[in-house]
Parts: sequence; structure tokens; C-alpha cells
Amino acid sequence: MSRAKRTKSFSARFSAEVLDLLDARSERLGESKARVAERLIEEGLRIEVFPGIVFRSGPTGRRAGIAGGPDVWEIARDLKGAAGESAVDPVAVVVLVTGLDRNMVELAASYYAAYPGDIDERIRMDEQAAERLRQVLSSHPTTSAVQTAA
Repeated sequence: MSRAKRTKSFSARFSAEVLDLLDARSERLGESKARVAERLIEEGLRIEVFPGIVFRSGPTGRRAGIAGGPDVWEIARDLKGAAGESAVDPVAVVVLVTGLDRNMVELAASYYAAYPGDIDERIRMDEQAAERLRQVLSSHPTTSAVQTAA
């Protein structure tokens, strides 16, 4: 949801209470009211289309997740892996391996189909972080090697 978008303006009236909440949220996040309102409206619309989807904040920004379950990108990564291994039913494989409810996996798959760019970006970020960690670990002696030498 962080990609640049064409914008249009519109005017709306909100209750004083909603605007107070928006002001407080905007100030706390250090973001403009317009940006916070746009994000919340977009997420709300996505939640309406995909009941069971939630949005979570984290160090890399907001991301879609399954209520009571993992992030959508994690399930999509596993589905892509199962499909890449020519699984006849990638959803069944992910259900078996993760222990997640089939409905959760299907919801994640449906959300991924609607927003592949958002989810693929999250998968790419995770792969890059894992690669950086591998590089750091390979350039330092392991703890067990240090203990063996002692």
C-alpha cells in the first residue's frame, strides 16, 4: 500500500469526535491527517471485501494479516513454495505443514490474488533480510566453533 498513486480530492464532513481521534492519531504517528485518513479508509475498504483480514503495524510499516493468524505474506510465501514444488493442492500442503485452518489459508490466497504487488513486496523484503543475516553469520565464527576452540 506504500506505492505512489494518482490522487483526487473530495470533501467530506466528519463528527467532531472522529476528527479529534484523527488529529490525535496523526500527531502520534507524525503523519498528515490526510495520509492517516486515506490509509484507514483504504484498509477499511479492504477489510470489508476480505472479512478476517486485519492490518498490523511493525518496523517495516503496515501489513495485512489474518485475524488470529500470521501475516498474509507469510502464507503467500508458503503457497508459492508449495506451488513451486508442483504440489497438486498448495493450500492443503500449507494447511498440513503450518497447522493453519484451511479458511485462513484460502483467505490469504484470495487477498494475495487481489493485491499481489503489496504481498510480493513483503516477501521480497523478508528474502533480503534473510540474505543479510546469512551474510553476517557467514562472516563471523559461530558460537559452537568458538566454544570448541576453547
